[in-house]
Amino acid sequence: MFKKIMRHTFLQKGYHLSVSPKNEEIKEFIKELRPYATEYSLLRFGCPGDGGYLVPKDLEEIEYCFSPGVSCQSSFESDLAKFGIKSFMADYSVETPSIQSDSFFFEKKYLGEVNNDKYMTLQTWMDKSLPTGYSKDLLLQMDIESSEYNVLFETSEETLKKFRILIIEFHELHRMFDTFGLSFLKLCFRKILKDFYIVHIHPNNWSRYAKKGDIVIPEVMEFTFLRKDRVQNLNKAQAFPHALDCQNRQDKPDIILPSCWYN
Repeated sequence: MFKKIMRHTFLQKGYHLSVSPKNEEIKEFIKELRPYATEYSLLRFGCPGDGGYLVPKDLEEIEYCFSPGVSCQSSFESDLAKFGIKSFMADYSVETPSIQSDSFFFEKKYLGEVNNDKYMTLQTWMDKSLPTGYSKDLLLQMDIESSEYNVLFETSEETLKKFRILIIEFHELHRMFDTFGLSFLKLCFRKILKDFYIVHIHPNNWSRYAKKGDIVIPEVMEFTFLRKDRVQNLNKAQAFPHALDCQNRQDKPDIILPSCWYN
C-alpha cells in the first residue's frame, strides 16, 4: 500500500517510479542476444568512425540496400556502391545526401509506422522503390534515433525476411533495467531473432553505459544480423572488439562490448 501511495504521489508531481526486473531475468535475455561467428568473415563498410558498420561477406546477388537515416555523411552507401549495390536512402532532416551518386536514390521522408507527408513505412518505401515482382535478397541499414522500434513493430516478419542482412543501431538499451522496458525490448528482438542470427555487436561511444552488479548495458549499440537460412556453421563469437571495429567518436574512450554479452 505504501508503495502505491508513493507511486501516485510522484506521478502527480510529474515523476515516474519504475519497477526493476530481477538481475537473472535480464541476464537470461542478454543470453538470447549473444553474437555468433559464422562461415562468413566480416567486412567494414563506411568510414573509420560514426557511419561505418561491419557486414558479413555474404553479398552475392544483393543489388539494393535500404538505408534510412542519412544525416551528414554517406560513406557506408558509397562503399556498397563499389560492390555494385545501390542504396535507397531516406531522411526528412536533410535535403540531399552529402555525396551525389548514380547509385543513390533519395527520399525526403522519415521512416516510421505511418504514411503521411513526413513519414513512410518500410513496406510502402519498398513497394515504391523496387521493380515490380522483385524477389532477390536485400540489405537494411537503419540508424534512426530510437524510431527503429516503431518501424520494427509495424513491419511484418515476412517483409523483414526479404532482407538477408540487417544492420540496426538500437538506442535506449539501458531500459532493460526497467520491467516495462525489458518486456518491450524482448518483443522487438525476439521478432527479429525468429529468422536472424546476431553476427556482430558494437557499442556506440557517443552514449554511455548503465551498470547494475555485473550487468553492463551500453545505451546505444550497432547490431548486425544475418538471416538464418544463409548459415551452416554457427559458433559463439569469443573476442571483442573485432579488429575492424572503430570508435564512433574519436575524442572519447571507446566502449568495449562487456563480457556479459558473449561469455
